[in-house]
This record gives sequence, structure tokens and C-alpha cells, in this order.
Amino acid sequence: MDRRRFLAGTTTLAAVGVAGPFAGVARAGQTGELRPGGGYGPLVPVPDERDGKVRLHLPEGFKYRSFNPAGEAFTDGSATPGRHDGMAAFRGPRGNAILIRNHEVNGPVGAFGDPARAYDPAAGGGTATLQVTRYGRVVRSGPSLTGTQMNCSGGPMPWGAWVTCEETVNGPDVGNDFTGQDNTKLQQKHGYIFEVPVDGSPGGPIRSAGRFAHESAAFESRTGAIYLTEDNFAFPSGFYRYLPPKNPLHARRILDGGRLQMLAVRGEPGKDLSLGQPAGASYATTWVDIDDPDPTFTGRPSNDTAIQAVGLQGRAKGAALFSRLEGAINHHGTIYFVSTQGGATAPGDTPPSGFGKGRGQVWAYETWSGRLRLVYESPGAVTLDLPDNITTSPRGTLVLCEDGGGDNYLRGLTRRGEIFDFSRLEPVAGDTGAEFAGSTFGPGGHTLYVNVQSSQGVSFAVWGPWHRGGF
Repeated sequence: MDRRRFLAGTTTLAAVGVAGPFAGVARAGQTGELRPGGGYGPLVPVPDERDGKVRLHLPEGFKYRSFNPAGEAFTDGSATPGRHDGMAAFRGPRGNAILIRNHEVNGPVGAFGDPARAYDPAAGGGTATLQVTRYGRVVRSGPSLTGTQMNCSGGPMPWGAWVTCEETVNGPDVGNDFTGQDNTKLQQKHGYIFEVPVDGSPGGPIRSAGRFAHESAAFESRTGAIYLTEDNFAFPSGFYRYLPPKNPLHARRILDGGRLQMLAVRGEPGKDLSLGQPAGASYATTWVDIDDPDPTFTGRPSNDTAIQAVGLQGRAKGAALFSRLEGAINHHGTIYFVSTQGGATAPGDTPPSGFGKGRGQVWAYETWSGRLRLVYESPGAVTLDLPDNITTSPRGTLVLCEDGGGDNYLRGLTRRGEIFDFSRLEPVAGDTGAEFAGSTFGPGGHTLYVNVQSSQGVSFAVWGPWHRGGF
């Protein structure tokens, strides 16, 4: 039994003298002290309702069904691509869910679906839209947005759309990325966000929202701002907001032509928030404008140069530095977002590669006050190992998808400060990098839908006695 399985269901120290939701975890990153609570009990191997194969370990009483694996035909007859990633669930007919799911496919490998409808016929990423039952049976499925690249995560919009994010700046004007694939074969610039309606056709890139390594998007209705995270693996990342020319709630879509801004700590220009933070860390913030959010490059600069172009503009004006910002979600006006490699290196841990040497931070930005608070900092890989995508449960518990180097877990972080394991991924044969992604609760909270990002990607529907624990 490995250390994390031994500690399954444990939690961290409640803070003293700190008020508000998630106050209980404010000091946990410093002490790493644990106490029981919040979870559903030990994880056990559970056979898949589809074919009896064990793919997930879950608490007693929970069941699941996998669906729409890579290579399977959509109901429209086209093939399902791999690397299932970020996802959102919307209310569908007869109690079903409408899922819009990303596919984080890189390289000029050709668009899936109909190339004539692709943004870039050479690019292999995009989104699929599926109607599924509460028990993971597919009613209808097919491509929605195609011809994009590295569609990592995104965010649901309340007018009935999914914003999908390209985690790249590839294009014919940029040198090849870390994979070495030939960018001159691409026909369009990449690195944008796209809006994919539940009903209707996807729009084009929203260029004023920036060309950088986008990860997630979270909407705030009062101002109409779209908060954006950046996962710039080898370099500092930023926390952004896009201010459209008209509130999307009124426009019923996100309009191009707005302002892109980057968060800075008031009075501390260039503050490095990727480092280990003191207990209860809290900062007053401000925003700096990005003058050229959509750069076009000449002379095909290196990918490393191009991927920093937008962030460097903000940091020249004092914007804060983060490590690999990934999942983001709006919960009652607070934007919770994850810094995957943020924090200090714990004794006994090996620092991960890339920018940032910790095992993860969870931050909270209060849209009404402009205050940035540290919600949680992992005290080490044994407790939380590189959190990635996040969502909230019907009770307000954060659901964290891990992206660590060993076993990967779905974990819960409750409003009382309890952190617990909910599911462990059975290793995927031939893909040691397989990880959870795209967790989202369906209408009414009966089902948790989640993906495994892998070349053999697949989606799951999970259901059971949610009332027994923190979700």
C-alpha cells in the first residue's frame, strides 16, 4: 500500500482566527497536519458497468460506466479523437446531460470531423458535444468545434455555452514547439479561446482575449469579465481577465474587441506568487492592461519566445508571477484557480520539472473586493500532487483532478478544510501520463462526469451515495 492510499480520506488542519469559506485550509500548507473527515471511506476496485473491467477505485456504494473512448465512432459516424480533457455539463432533454468536451490534440495532424468546417484543417484538436444519460449511455454524439489545437480546459457560460481554451501559440508564424512537429503546415494562428454553444455553431477565435497558453475560463456576471488562467509550463504564468465590449449576459455571447488585463499585487510589482506562501496569505490586487494581446510574429521566432510574448507585456508593468495556472471555477463571485506547481518543495519531495517547485496551490480571487487569498498549499506529494482541473460539487466542495507522476486521484477540498481522496485511476497500459481531467457534475447533482486524458482517452459517469461525504 503506497503512502497516499494509506492517507486516503484524511484532511488538513483547521485555521485559527480565519473566517469565511475554506478558512479551514488556510494554514494547512505550512503545517501539513492531518485530521479525518470529509471523505467516503477507503477506495476499492470497482468494475466498469460497461464491460466489467476495473478502471477506477471508488468508495463502497459508488458505480460508474465508461463511454465514448478514443477511436470509437460518434453517433454521426466520425471517429472520436483521444486526449479527452476539460468538460462541462448542461441540462438536456429527459433528465440527460449535454456534455461539451475538449480534446487536447497537438500538431498538424488534420482536423477530425468535417475538414470543411474546421477553423484550421491541419489542426487535430477541438471539442465534441454529447447527450448522455445519468448512467453514461450515449444518446447522441459528434464533433462541434474542430481544427483547433491543444484544447486543454475552459469554462461553462450561463447563457448555454462552453469556452474552450488553446494551450499553445502554434501557428505558421512561430517556430516548432516541444514536440518538433512542423508548424509551417498550419494554416491559422493558434492560442485563443473559442465559444461553443450548446445549440448552434461555434464562433471564431476571440483574439482580443489574448494569444497565449490558455488553460481555463471563468465568467463573472456583475462585470461581464472572463477570468483566464495561463499554463506556461517552462516560464512564469499569469492570471488574466478579459473585459468584452458588452456584458455577455446581455449580448448572449462573448464579443471580440475588448480589453485584456493581467493581475498584479498592489504595492509589490512583479510579486512571485509561485513560491511558498505564509499561512493565510492575502493580497490586495490591481490590473494592468496588455497593449498587444494578439501578436503576429515575423521571422518565425522560437516557440519559447512566442509563448512568453503576452505575459512579458504584463510583467513589464508589474504583473504577478504564478506557476502553471490550470483549473478555474466561479463559485458565488469568487474565482478559485489552481497553481499546479506552486508552493515550496517539501522535505523528501523531488521538485517537478518546469517553472515552479511545489506540489500545488489553490487560490481564491474575490471579484467584489479585488482580494487574492491562498486557499491551500500542498504540504507535499503524499497529500496533494499537482492539482489540475477543478470544479465545485453541489455542496460547494472543490473537486481536484490530480496530474502527478504516480497514482492519480480525484480529491475533494471541503469548505471546512477537509481534503480527501474520492477516486484513484487504475494505471492505463502503455500510458504512464494518463490523468483525470474535466470533472463536472450533471444536472441535479446525480452524476459526476469525468475524463481520462490519454491517447486512449475515455469519459466516465459516476454515481452513488453522495450524501455520505463531502461532495
